[in-house]
Order: sequence, then C-alpha cells, then structure tokens
Amino acid sequence: MAEDISIRDAYSISDDRTRIDTDVVHAFLTQSYWAKGIKRERVQRSIDHSFSFGLFEGDRMIGFARVLSDLSAIAYLMDVFVLKEYRGQGLGKWLVETILDYPQFKPVRRWMLATDDAHSLYERYGFGPYTPASDLMMKYDPEKYLND
Repeated sequence: MAEDISIRDAYSISDDRTRIDTDVVHAFLTQSYWAKGIKRERVQRSIDHSFSFGLFEGDRMIGFARVLSDLSAIAYLMDVFVLKEYRGQGLGKWLVETILDYPQFKPVRRWMLATDDAHSLYERYGFGPYTPASDLMMKYDPEKYLND
C-alpha cells in the first residue's frame, strides 16, 4: 500500500491514490486555464491512470500533481496546483521536488510539461523551452472538455 513519501511540519505528500480527493481536484481544474470545464469523470479517469500525488495538511488535500510516464524514456508532469490559501509557503516547490526525486522516475530520460504562467518555478528544476521546436508535434483540441 502507498504511504506518505515526504513529511514537512504539518504537511505530507502521498502517492496513495485512495487518498486523492477527486472533488478538490475537479473543483480546481474546472476553473483552471488548462482544463476549464473538465468533467468529474474525466478527472477521475486521469487520476486512475497516472501517478497521482496529493499534498495534505493532516487529512485535508491542499494540492495535487500527476505524472504520465513509461518509467524509462519520458515523464509528463501535469495538473500541478496548491490551493490559493496555502500558496507562498514553498509547498508547490516541495511537491515538484518530491515528484522529481520519486524513486520510480530515476531512470526517466526526458521530462516534459506545459505552462502558461509558471516558467520560473520549473526553470529552477532544469526545465526550459523545447528546442528545436520544429521537432515537437502536437494534436490539441482546446474545446474537448467543453464538448464531452
């Protein structure tokens, strides 16, 4: 069974999917710029089929992130958030650091993510613009969540 993988003061980070509060994740994501309008069922499916990490104060989930990975060549970090009232305490940085140090991800060669507003956060962990950009291809439907 999964357990707390990191503890700091009154906070903990867990990889135990059963502790993830889907309602908290859904409430945040449906208001985010990257998943506006996402349905709860889609959020639950994404949690069930990825490495999911909850940030907790006691039993209350106050942050979240997830990773898609083959545990060898690539890992994609996504849906990283800390609830507004808990920001400014370094909890988001701690969550990202804990994920990047997660033992199962040690063999991963390439990490990817997408962000519109947190470049400085991720740059401190070695993330940067993808170059050459012409090598990266993507199929993206920004209206997908709204048309479920």
